[in-house]
Amino acid sequence: MRVVGAGGWRLALASVLALLFQSITSSVFAGEADSVVVIYNRRSKDSQNVAEHYAAKRGVPKERLLALPLPMTEAMTRLEYRKQLEEPLLAWLKEKQLFTWPAEPAANGADSNGQPGLTVPVAAKVRYAVLCFDVPLKIQSDPSLREDGVDPIPPPLRRNEAAVDSELAFLPTRGLRLTGPAPSRVYATTNAADIHPTNGLWIVARLDGPTPDIARGLVDKALAAETNGLWGRAYFDLRGLKDGDYKLGDDILRGAAQVARRQGFETWVDEAEATLPGDFPLSHAGIYAGWYAGDANGPFTQEKVEFLPGAFAYHLHSFSANSLRSATRSWCGPFLAKGATVTLGSVFEPYLGGTPDVAALLSRWMELGFSYGEAAIAAQQSLSWQTTVVGDPLYRPFARKPKELHEDLERRKEPWLEWSHLRVVNLNLATGLREPQLTPYLEETALTKTSAVLMEKLGDLYAASGKPASAKRAYEQALALNPSPPQRIRLTRLLAALPEP
Repeated sequence: MRVVGAGGWRLALASVLALLFQSITSSVFAGEADSVVVIYNRRSKDSQNVAEHYAAKRGVPKERLLALPLPMTEAMTRLEYRKQLEEPLLAWLKEKQLFTWPAEPAANGADSNGQPGLTVPVAAKVRYAVLCFDVPLKIQSDPSLREDGVDPIPPPLRRNEAAVDSELAFLPTRGLRLTGPAPSRVYATTNAADIHPTNGLWIVARLDGPTPDIARGLVDKALAAETNGLWGRAYFDLRGLKDGDYKLGDDILRGAAQVARRQGFETWVDEAEATLPGDFPLSHAGIYAGWYAGDANGPFTQEKVEFLPGAFAYHLHSFSANSLRSATRSWCGPFLAKGATVTLGSVFEPYLGGTPDVAALLSRWMELGFSYGEAAIAAQQSLSWQTTVVGDPLYRPFARKPKELHEDLERRKEPWLEWSHLRVVNLNLATGLREPQLTPYLEETALTKTSAVLMEKLGDLYAASGKPASAKRAYEQALALNPSPPQRIRLTRLLAALPEP
């Protein structure tokens, strides 16, 4: 892009931003609260409280809440799942006419997609199911279960344990085999409307965590981010793999980082084999994805983690969600305990190909305006498998175009405006503008003088432009503007890394 003189700078930059802002779309569905059922454990007052809080916050009609007497454990047997959850839920959906089944099976015993022996609803009034605290998390393996046609399934996948959420996602498909993962027909879809019971599946997520207060707060933080935006920095912790089967994990996370960068997030990618060290300055985390450790470690063991409201966190590990009740074991529970708003993980071994494609999730959530639940299910190649999705499935922090949100924050004089200005710079960098072309924007933005976030970015632009003296001044000014403790550590390190004048 050709840049005009200083007098016309703001007009030129505004023109670029207008194009960028218009390029981001949204798939918001009207009346989504009516498309939700909320399921809680009748034996748990905590479960009921979480369900009622969610319904009140989202405006879900009271008649869409279902209480079932379920085990008070994270794991349930296959028989308990069928008799206490699946069958009563199906009967309730039919009674309430939320799912309408065909009067007779499709011709030749096949559904509308030609899969033999399967039946799907011909109409449905709901697309989402929200499971609340104390609804069991996982279905244990049943060694007595015998099914025909499993020989083609690779032996490591010839198992029937599963995440409750993932099994329920295929509830609208009657006659599905329980052994092994079931391929999802909506993997990587760019049309959120494809995810519908009449297409054989629906969206299942849970409000859960180490405590009922944490579970209840997930919708509050989601609503705050829908109002003010999901802001912060994006961190991606790769392993630096250059070849081999496990390189797929790095490729997925690298693709996710590209999405975050395109959407204007300040994005950090670590290529070291080890996970992030304990002293890593993880400030203002809006997005985190990494791998591969069994339990939360590094900066996530610190007493306080700077997750911003609405933050997404994910760690790729075979048992990252084996329990949600612990604030220290595995990953999903600790993420939630430290303040993340949405996460997902595996309850049992999924194998790498059975883990979510986080690049697909972020692209649909951030770029196409999918709800979090839509994006999470679109990111899974297989269902009836091991992934649990935690957080409000209706959560849409990217529903509004950046320009609209920016102007709203300006009008309300919200402190989050500093992050929107940072996004302006990063969106322009993502289009190919160079750092020297963007320093005037921050120099002329009044908020930069009082914002440690923007002053640090100005220092970064100076450093990348070959101006270490200017970068030093900017970093020193940022340190004087009351940065958060991790940001202070990073600024100190940035100063120490600058070349001597």
